[in-house]
Amino acid sequence: MALYKATAKYLMVSPTKVRPVADLVRGKRYEDAQGILLALPQKGAKLILKVLESAGANAMNRNSKLDESQLVVSTIYVDGGPMSKRVWPRSHGKRDILLKRTSHITVEVAEVVEE
Repeated sequence: MALYKATAKYLMVSPTKVRPVADLVRGKRYEDAQGILLALPQKGAKLILKVLESAGANAMNRNSKLDESQLVVSTIYVDGGPMSKRVWPRSHGKRDILLKRTSHITVEVAEVVEE
């Protein structure tokens, strides 16, 4: 069983907002996952869709005999990237720090083994 992988790094969205979307498509067939992600309104769904399509394209390029119906989303995970720090001034010379979080999205698709 071959795995085909794609990664997107330094995406300007919090990992905690993307992980629930990733949970919806984990383990689904490639075409079903595309349909689910197209129907969702979240920004994270569009980002995951781009990475999923990239992993599918990697699979098609590596193995010309593959068809989209033979692929399944085997692994998908969202890791945190580096955080940018922004400062908000507050009263009495104090400050609050706002953390701008980034994400790394990794998607692996695998062939469905039909017996």
